[in-house]
Formats: sequence, structure tokens, C-alpha cells
Amino acid sequence: MGFALTRYGLLAGAAWAALGCAGQALAQEGPMAEQQPIPADRAGQSDVLADIPMPPPPPEDAALPSIPPIIEMDEFREAIPDLDVDNDPELDRPLESIAEFERRMAVEAGEDDAEALADINPGAEIALPPLDVEDGAEVPLGDPALADGDPVEEIGDAPIRDAELAAPLPPLGEFQVEPVEFADAEDGSDVLEVDYAVAINGLEEADEATEADLRGTFANLSALENDDGDAANIAQIAARLAEDSVLIKRLLAAEGWFSAEVETRVDRSEAADGQPLTAVLDVMPGERYEFAEINIDAPPVVPEGLIADNLPLEVGSPIIAQRVQAAEANVAVTLPQQGYPFAEVGQRDILLDPETGDGVYTLPVDPGVRARFGGFSTSGDMAFGAEHLRTLSRFERGELYDSRMVDDLRQALVATGLFNTVAVTPERTGETAEDGTELVTIAVEQNAGPARTLAAGAGYGTGQGVRLEASWTHRNLFPPEGALIVNGVAGTQEQGAGVIFRRSNAGRRDRTFSAAAEALHTNYEAYEAFTARLATRVAYDSTPIWQKPFTYAYGAQLLATNEDDFNPETGLRERRTFFIGGLQGQVGFDTTESLLNPVEGFRVTALVEPEGSLQDGFTPYVRARLDASAYYPVGDSFVIAGRVALGTIQGIDRFDLAPSRRFYGGGGGSVRGFGYQNLGPKSLEPNPDFDPDDPENEEDPFITRPIGGRSLNEAAIEVRYRFGDFGIVGFVDAGQVYESTTPDFSNLRFGAGIGGRFYTNFGPLRLDIATPLGRQEGESLIAVYVSIGQAF
Repeated sequence: MGFALTRYGLLAGAAWAALGCAGQALAQEGPMAEQQPIPADRAGQSDVLADIPMPPPPPEDAALPSIPPIIEMDEFREAIPDLDVDNDPELDRPLESIAEFERRMAVEAGEDDAEALADINPGAEIALPPLDVEDGAEVPLGDPALADGDPVEEIGDAPIRDAELAAPLPPLGEFQVEPVEFADAEDGSDVLEVDYAVAINGLEEADEATEADLRGTFANLSALENDDGDAANIAQIAARLAEDSVLIKRLLAAEGWFSAEVETRVDRSEAADGQPLTAVLDVMPGERYEFAEINIDAPPVVPEGLIADNLPLEVGSPIIAQRVQAAEANVAVTLPQQGYPFAEVGQRDILLDPETGDGVYTLPVDPGVRARFGGFSTSGDMAFGAEHLRTLSRFERGELYDSRMVDDLRQALVATGLFNTVAVTPERTGETAEDGTELVTIAVEQNAGPARTLAAGAGYGTGQGVRLEASWTHRNLFPPEGALIVNGVAGTQEQGAGVIFRRSNAGRRDRTFSAAAEALHTNYEAYEAFTARLATRVAYDSTPIWQKPFTYAYGAQLLATNEDDFNPETGLRERRTFFIGGLQGQVGFDTTESLLNPVEGFRVTALVEPEGSLQDGFTPYVRARLDASAYYPVGDSFVIAGRVALGTIQGIDRFDLAPSRRFYGGGGGSVRGFGYQNLGPKSLEPNPDFDPDDPENEEDPFITRPIGGRSLNEAAIEVRYRFGDFGIVGFVDAGQVYESTTPDFSNLRFGAGIGGRFYTNFGPLRLDIATPLGRQEGESLIAVYVSIGQAF
């Protein structure tokens, strides 16, 4: 269609030129005739002609050249014959019928055939159908059924001269079906696939001259290489060769060879069938282009060399696409970091000289205005106002604009969890600062998301049993970022409920204030307790999005707890009530890269809790604990991790200390292989399940139960191996709890085991199986732990 329209346009243009010449000739003869309407059969052309632009008419006072006419008008009129409709006898003759017309046409065609046959076979007699056959007469060859089965024809059929058409058909039983014979019989040996190899010649020198792996990149992207050396036919190989020749040119051009040539061919082997074939690409890289000039088209900026210093391209270096793009991206990133929020990097221009192999590089840059931070504005479906934006930001009004601070604010808004989407952009104000820079407003477009969350979790540990936890959270019930959390715990050995008020970013960025009221029932082997707790806490903690190198927390709490405890004087367990008040202080230092799955770095956390017990008077004491862990990667798949912990309680006897405030060892976060809280001092108590009057009772009359201590030491080492989203961990743990206030590292117990990890986007799921080394009576052979996150 495109060609047809083009050709028609050329013809139409010639026609318009001819009409222009004829019009001038007629203008010399006399006035032009009135314009006639377009005939119906040419109406479709009018639309096409309408699309052809008409040249403007010449000015009225223009002096046009005299053009002689092609033919004089009188001569033209004399050449046209007169049509005398009154004296033409043919016009008065009646029209012949359709039958007569068809018969006359048949006779004329027959006469032509007879003349042709006479030339071939002189003397042969040829019968022609009579012209004067009346309507209803039989057709030639005497068989009207040859046409439509009707023996009487109102309109005679066309003449039929093939006698075979009048011959009778043979009986159906005698009809012989002859199979179709093909010129070449199939022998079943056609080759359905073509095997081939790939050979590239001439690429080695260019590959050695560049840091890029040209041959390796070609192998990853090649159509020839990616089909395992099989093709349906040679045409397919040729198509792949053509595609790969373009690929090689692009790879070379990306490294500075812009004039590369590639020739392709298919070579046959010496085998009878020519296979395997060899697809050959002969590469001629040509000359490698280098920068001859590096020009920056930009107005002055502050500091003066800001753009040039951040465009790491050098004269004389090869023109490599990746380096050019990286250099331009560096300029586009650096300018907004140095006070130019509206900078734009234009389209580069590289002028190549094939004679010298030089390239002249020009980069247009529009830095825009130099700006400083002004105020805030916010709009949309808002979770909080502009005042809280100032709390979240890490910059002050008047500071030089830095896009990194804007990105930091955007991430802080995302970390609140209050938005479906949020956008942070600078906007010009036209307000000028003292140094001539312009103040910009940081505009925040908020789209608040659902503020309520339902969450649930589950875990299992030997000695702890099954633990299910659920919570309901409204993250912004008390704006800004004032959350109300209602939680509950249901487990085989722990049940409870609590209400927590938490305000994130309270008064300053990343600081959290919380107040909690909880009621809890625990029933472990060491003790059973009914506890009520009121607590407040201010913390500067890490989160999965914001992990901080330095953290701290401080707070206070009040506890009322009723617990059963072993009385060494009576040898029996007694229930006692404790009223405890205390303060809390914690500091931490963290150089790891992940909270739940660290692979390198170390962590140190120190906790100090001055407390006072009101049981039988006021007894002050201090609980302190130090935890440290380190992580060292070995290759890409292995991590060696280690942990140590020390704890002490000073200023109180063990019996005066509530059992729930003592130290215990054993469990998934302590020494694996032992049940929860099963390490440390134990009491020998009467077994409540032993019935001395029952002769069939096989229970021991006495049992041991952990009673806790005032100091502890723990250590662990793990070898973690990860493959894909799965991992295997081997570990050895050690530790002990002591009655004294200072750990003496004696009588250490060891546990060893193996664990599995399934890595998710929120952290690894952990399953550990361990056994105690040197297992003693009453200790389980196997301990199982299921949780989220690494053990440490």
C-alpha cells in the first residue's frame, strides 16, 4: 500500500503539472470553461488528490513566460469526428437477444479455433454450430445435459468441443483408482535437525584490551550458543548468524569499537552429510575510539569544579558506554546532594571521527537554582501534620539542600507503617536566602493506609511447650504515631494478656516511649507464678528498617507476683508474694548488617537493673548482664558465629529473691540440648506423684527441680551454611548457673546439635535439634526448638 500511494502521488504530481501547462495554453486561446463536477467513477480519487498540497498561485502582476500550445485548438476540433445520431442506421436496429448474442460469440470463437486448427492440420473438416439455431434447439454435440442436464435450452450452452466430455462413464464396479505417484519417493532418511558448532575469529585481541568479558557476554546472549548447537535447518542457522553478528557489533561498540565489521558463513564438515556444521563469525573490530575532548555545557556552579570533578572521564581513555553512563549518573546524583535539587543532565553528544578514531564528548547540564531547606508542606490523606515531619527530619531550616536527607525522611515515613504511599519532593518558593540561594519547601504527599493490624505467632521449646501469641494494634490511635496494642498469650505453660501504649518518634527521631500493664501466669518446672506488672520505657532501638550502631533504653517497673518456691529449711515448696520495684538501663553497640540474620560484625549489650524487694522489708539489689556476639563470613556460603554471656545479681540472698528474678540456664536462647531453665542449682524434693501406699506406683519418691542462681556464664559457636533459601547449622553450646554472685566457670555443661533454616524476607525460620553431652539422669535425650531468627 505504501508503494502504491507513493507511485500514485508521483503520477498525480505529473498530472497536476500537465494540467498547469494545458491551463496556460488554454488561457492564451480564451477563457477557461467552467469547472465540471467530478465523475462518479473518479470520486474516490478526489480524497487522494485532496491530500496532495497545491502550489500557491502566482501573483497577479507576475510576468509569466509565453508557452506555445502543443496543438492548435482548431486542429484539435477538426481531428474529432462528428457524431451524426440522426443518420446512423446502427442506432435504429433492435437489440439482439442474449441467446443470439451468446451464439454469435460462440461462432466467432469457433471460427477462430477452426482457423488455428487448419493451420495445424490442413484439410481437416470442422463442424461449426449454425448461427441461425432457434431458441429451444439442441446444443452442439447433441447433448444439452453436458451443461445442466436440461435437454431443451431457452438459452443455448457455450459450445463444447471435447468429445471425452460426451463419452459415457464406465460402470462403478469397473472404475480403477490409480494411486498418485510422486516424483521422489520418501526414504525416511530426511535430516530433521542440524548439528553445528560456533567459531568466532578475530575477537581475542579486543577481548584482551578491555575489562569486559566480551566472549563470555556473547555466550550468555547469543542465539547460536543458547540453542545447544541444534537447528531445524541451515536457514535457521543463517538467521541466528545474522542476529549474532549484530550482537557482536553492539558489544564492541559498547567498548569503543564503533566501526566493527562481522562476516558470517556456514562451513560443512568432511562427513557425508556435512555435519556437524560450523557457524563462523569473522570479526574485524577496527580502531578503538578514544576521548579527544570532554566538554561540559553548563552555567557556573558552586563550587566551580563541582560538575567536572564528578564526571570521571579522561581525555585519551577509550569511549566505553558503561563508564560514560556511570559518570553521567554520578553527576545527576551529586548535584542534588550539593544544593541543586532541580538539576537536569541532558542528552550527551559524541562526535566520532573515523579518520583519527577520536571522539568529542559534550554533556549539557542544567543545574537549576542552588537551594537551602525551608519549611514543610503536606497534603493528601494525612496520618499526621507538618509539625511531626520536622521531628522525623534530620535537617534544619537554612541548611544546604541535600537529597540524601530527603531520602532519609522518605524512609522514615515508610518505617512508620502508616502509609500506602508517600512522596517527598522539593518545591521552589522564590524566597531568597542571604547568600543568594533559594529556600525550597519539602512537600509531602500522604496516602494513609490501614492503621489496624492483627498479628499472630507460634513457637515451641523443650521445657516451654507450645506458645501461641496474638495481638491487635492500632498504630495511630493517638496521633502522631500513638499506638495502642492489646496482646494475649496462650500456651501450655504460659498464659497472659496485656495492654501497651507506644508512641514512636516521641519528641525526637527514633525514640520510643511505651507504657504497659500486664497480667501473666507461668508454670515452669522451676516455679509457678501469678504476676502483675506496670512498666514504662524510653528506648532508642534498632528496627528491621533502621538498624543503629548505638542503642539505649531506660525505664522503671513495678511487679506484684505470687510464686511457689523451695524452702531449704523445710524441704518443701511454699507460695510467697513479692512486691518489686526497679529501674532499668541498657546500652548496645552493633556493627552487624542485619538484626535477624547477621553475617559479619559484632554486637555488645549491657543491661543493669537496680531493684528493691519489699518481701519482709526493703531489700535493694542489682541485676546485671553482658551479652556479646560476633560473626565472620567464610566465602559466600559459610558464616562462623560465636556468643558469650555473663550475669550477676549482687546484694541479696537467693532465697530472698523472687524465683522469677533469678538466673536460669538452658533452652533455645541459652544452652541448647537442655530443657528451658533446667541448668543450674537444683533442689531434691518429694515427688507429688509418688504414692507410697500404691504397690504399682513406679514413680521415684524424690525429684529434682531447678531453683535458679545469682550468676551465669554461657558460650556458643555455630557454623552456618546457606544454599539458596535454605540453610544448615551445626552448633555447640556451653554454660552453667551458680548459686554464688560471681560465675566461676566450673562444672560447665555442653550441648550439641544441628539445625535447619528457611530464609524469608522478614528473617529465617529456625528449627534446632540438640542433645546434652554427658547426659545425666532426668535429662532428655533430644531437645527441639522452633522460632524466628537465628539463635543469636
